[in-house]
Amino acid sequence: MTTWHAEQSRPGGAPQAPVAAHRPGPAAPVPQPALDYYLVHPDGPGGSVAAPEGLVVEEFVLGEDWAAVRLDSAAWTPADGHWWDCAAFSRSIRVDAQLRRRVVGVPRHEAATAYRLLGGGELPGEKALRGHFHDGQPLSTAAPLRLNPHPAGAGMRDSRVYRVLFAADLRPDGLANLRGGWRMASTGDPADPEARVIGVASRRVGADSFTWHLRRIGAGGPWCLDLSADLAGGADRLGPLLRELTAALRMQGLIPVTIERFS
Repeated sequence: MTTWHAEQSRPGGAPQAPVAAHRPGPAAPVPQPALDYYLVHPDGPGGSVAAPEGLVVEEFVLGEDWAAVRLDSAAWTPADGHWWDCAAFSRSIRVDAQLRRRVVGVPRHEAATAYRLLGGGELPGEKALRGHFHDGQPLSTAAPLRLNPHPAGAGMRDSRVYRVLFAADLRPDGLANLRGGWRMASTGDPADPEARVIGVASRRVGADSFTWHLRRIGAGGPWCLDLSADLAGGADRLGPLLRELTAALRMQGLIPVTIERFS
């Protein structure tokens, strides 16, 4: 993985120690992974079905308004034998289509299996993995545009619009998976080069209402997800929902680029 070795490797932290239970009782809920995991396959014919040659772990750091302010990342290969900061490689994934074809988003348990098979042993916990993030990539931010001049709806304290921008293309099977998982209504034919909004889905959480549109930016261009949020209370649910929706698209082959607040 020669592209990786252009960066400086750095020592990282130790794995997180397990916490012992004080008394018997119901099992505590298992924390959901917060980091994004990718396998990097060899270049050349057959590389996509060959054993991966390394792992990349990333995290979008979100600001107070839940827009992305930084992308942290670290990588591991058997040749290196340790984790190292890979900000330049993460940038390259998002601008180099040929390199991007080698990178596959996976859930944490699949990354853990690959790490073990490649000789790394037990995949470190997420707290330990964050210890390998050093020189994250800052993401440009700006004050949100007021695209909607109207105030929040009746009973709502705040209305916001977010856009999650992605690289890569969405395959037909990935689109079908999203339609089923989100119960997404089709609003455009992806085979039509003029179609932009391809689907819409919504969810109500307590008194808060969320609607998101899956949009294609230009004919054959990148994809994005536009999330509209009508909030009756605070904005605490926004961060987890943005991560959930971003992860769903990442599992269908898209690579998240940034999360912006529009209004």
